[in-house]
Amino acid sequence: MLENTDADNELENVVYKYASSAHQLEGENRLLRETINHLKHELEKYRRPALMVCEVVEVYNDKAIIKTPNGNMFYVDISSDAGTISPGDTVVAEQRNLTIIDKIPLKRSFNVGKYVIIEKPEVKWSDIGGLKSQIKEIKEVIELPLKSPKLFEKIGITPPKGILLYGPPGTGKTLLAKAVAASTKSTFIEIVGSELVQKFIGEGAKMIKEIFELAKEKAPSIIFIDEIDALAAVRIDIGTSGEREVQRTFMQLLAELDGFKPLGNVKVIGCTNRKDILDPAITRPGRLDRLIYVPIPDEDGVKSIFNIYSKSMSLDKSIDRKKIIKSMLGLSGAEIKAVLTEAGYFAIREKRHIVVEKDISSAIKKIKGEEEKQSFLEMFG
Repeated sequence: MLENTDADNELENVVYKYASSAHQLEGENRLLRETINHLKHELEKYRRPALMVCEVVEVYNDKAIIKTPNGNMFYVDISSDAGTISPGDTVVAEQRNLTIIDKIPLKRSFNVGKYVIIEKPEVKWSDIGGLKSQIKEIKEVIELPLKSPKLFEKIGITPPKGILLYGPPGTGKTLLAKAVAASTKSTFIEIVGSELVQKFIGEGAKMIKEIFELAKEKAPSIIFIDEIDALAAVRIDIGTSGEREVQRTFMQLLAELDGFKPLGNVKVIGCTNRKDILDPAITRPGRLDRLIYVPIPDEDGVKSIFNIYSKSMSLDKSIDRKKIIKSMLGLSGAEIKAVLTEAGYFAIREKRHIVVEKDISSAIKKIKGEEEKQSFLEMFG
């Protein structure tokens, strides 16, 4: 009886081993089949001919007119698997007979991305000092039409398309543009005029067109063109090929401002230190016709800017603020900020945690000295 039990156990072990081996082989066979199928699928990709990307112009039941990348148009069939095709769709078609196979959703991409800065600014009106009248005018021309467009519809007038900020460097022109973008929750598209001047013919004009298309897609938006004088200087009759290309780009900008379709909730803000060399075409009524001068701050402005930039600093309470503010008259907002930064460095060099009056006085002398040196170099080369 015992011998039979041992034989049965041995038989069960043999059966279990064979079953385990069979299961393992089956797993390996499945893995091999999957590998072979994957390789077949990959080989099929290499054998399959490429499809042509086309644009649908018109649709007639199961046929359509398509435009190929080289501009030619063809009357072709639509495959039953292609789904619903409408004019304007981007589709793929067979290379031989151009039958439409499928519709592909293409996300619009803009080539100007590397030339523009797109952001949602967080600058508040309270961050800008000494420019009350300028802020008031910008609110009327840019902010009000974007926030209350129906008000203009009721009155029956079209708000201005844009403004031109002009004045000395460092007076807060860019800050004003960013503040109005933040207050209206608009996309802020910042570009530099000189970057729009391209090497090849037509590239600059193409960039201008794409920038306005991008602005309309991301509306409400504000296009801020810094150093617009590099693009919109007075045109001359005779010039180099480079100057002619600048003029082509400028004419495209004028065309976009005048376009057949209104800009709507897209506003344009130009910025320049050289209003005197601008072409009158850019500032005529209907374009950037609101000219806003942004000056060097007066005494109240200096006080306001000083308070804004010094509110987070550790200043000695004994500082004579009136004396300091009077000594900073003639400086721009950017220079006042530079004075406070430099004063902080004077304190750090002496291993102090508090900025004293001596630090600010030394910083003012340094900044004014650099300003006088720059003026001397500009005068005498």
